[in-house]
Amino acid sequence: MAEFETVTLRDPSSALTVTYVPGAGMVATSLSDGGAELLGQRRGLQAYVSNHKTMGIPILYPWANRLSSNGYGVDGAVVTLTPGTGGVRTDEHGVPIHGTLAAYPDWDVTTMLESQLTAELDFAARPALLATFPFPHLLTLDITLLDRTLTVKTTVTATTGSRVPMCFGFHPYLQLPGVPRANWNIETPAMRYQPVNAWGIPTGRIEDRPAASELLGDRFIDDGYDEVAPGSVFALSGGDRRIEVHFDQGFTAAQVFAPGDDDVVCFEPMAAPTDALRRGGYHEVQPGESATAQFRIKVA
Repeated sequence: MAEFETVTLRDPSSALTVTYVPGAGMVATSLSDGGAELLGQRRGLQAYVSNHKTMGIPILYPWANRLSSNGYGVDGAVVTLTPGTGGVRTDEHGVPIHGTLAAYPDWDVTTMLESQLTAELDFAARPALLATFPFPHLLTLDITLLDRTLTVKTTVTATTGSRVPMCFGFHPYLQLPGVPRANWNIETPAMRYQPVNAWGIPTGRIEDRPAASELLGDRFIDDGYDEVAPGSVFALSGGDRRIEVHFDQGFTAAQVFAPGDDDVVCFEPMAAPTDALRRGGYHEVQPGESATAQFRIKVA
């Protein structure tokens, strides 16, 4: 296995630590509370690097979830995606999934302190990235760990005359060590449910869903939502532990995922709903401007 340099941030006020791997796509591989691991390890870092099998907290960029075909158009420009090249990967149905930055090696770390990490990626300087997302911009991740809270702030700065679509997201795999999955409780805010077809693509129907709190039990969940209000809170609790995911700003959509083959729950912050890069409905960063999206994971 290739050796990757890791960066571990420490919360000055508690035993909470978070570990990132800049050379493997700025993936978070651990969120540990005094030795109790709160992130699902799935198949591990090597499988993420080799086969893009997600784990920990990966960034899904420039789109989260799936696209309904191998291409999209923005402002009259048509982009064709070729699976297997330029970081494009597909799911079992052959549709592009989770963007192009899985395990991407060339992030530049600009700040590294005890409880703060900043890294950036300049798309304009990387033709291979522009081939699949032809909008020059600077992507910056600011990560802090303070007061038992991991804060992830993403800033997109449009560096030329092109507008930049905001369709990205994150995929935090959360777990409650020592508590049986059947006893996990999940809490979700009021939002709008988007049913999907057999390929996981929204059908266009919508259903309002009220806030809910329920035991996970033996259920499999893979549901997409939009109209997630700023400040919305999702939570996973069980035993004496509670993990909250706060959608502070910029994340107006969410995927709630609890697979049947692994004891993890994901509350995925998304800047736009599934397939938005093809069907529209996303925010654009105007030339010369910046836009920020932020979520926090609070360990109670």
